Amino acid sequence: MLSFQALRLRKLSLSGVALSSKKPLLEAREISLSYDANSVFADLSFVVHHREIVALLGKSGCGKTSALSVAGALTPPTSGEVIFEGKSHRAVTPKISVVFQEPSLLPWLSVERNVSLALEFKSLYAAKKQRKERVAAALDEVGLTHAAKRFPHELSGGMAQRVSLARMVVRGAVMTLLDEPFSALDAFTRQSMQELLKTLIRRHQCSALIVTHDIDEALLVADRVLLMSPDGLHEFDIDHELGGERRRRSIRFLDLHEAIAEKLND
Repeated sequence: MLSFQALRLRKLSLSGVALSSKKPLLEAREISLSYDANSVFADLSFVVHHREIVALLGKSGCGKTSALSVAGALTPPTSGEVIFEGKSHRAVTPKISVVFQEPSLLPWLSVERNVSLALEFKSLYAAKKQRKERVAAALDEVGLTHAAKRFPHELSGGMAQRVSLARMVVRGAVMTLLDEPFSALDAFTRQSMQELLKTLIRRHQCSALIVTHDIDEALLVADRVLLMSPDGLHEFDIDHELGGERRRRSIRFLDLHEAIAEKLND
């Protein structure tokens, strides 16, 4: 098995310093979240760079979803700060889209109308014709042109999450936060959705921070994995270790999977 050193595992410092010379798109600086006397997580520092997919991995209950919520300014931190595009990030912005575990589609609206809702932000206003064109293009990208007039109850789980990805595309966000978006799908559908997500992120040259408890998903999708553990946040540079070699049965994939599993269970 590869050693942690060979895998370039690093415990992230709490200084908030970027892990490369590139200016990060989003930076969490020693963020903590507590409710009353109960700490959800403490002193997390990490960065997400432009055109990068980062997976936030950890056991259930470790605070992954809460950290994602703080990163997106959906929840204010108890302490610390989130910086987005070089500025303090304290309010929801259309530049960051969110894909939840449940698609959260409005049942009385068609697929195309649900996607069109993503353009309701004032800053994203578009004329009716332009809006229709953008929605049609987004549905085409996620393979749902044929389902534009359908309603949510007529969709499979995978199709419903494709609608969520279409909303991400139509907004033209520079970053997307995803909270275990494919965990409820069957294995075959989950794999196709993971590939679609990677394709969309690369095509639109945006970034993504995805919460997952699935090591395979993290290895297949992410450029880097941030592992939340009791002794701090650790980084695995997946893009460096595996590059385009993301075959589940390859030796390097299996070794890396085992190393992360060991650290996760420490």
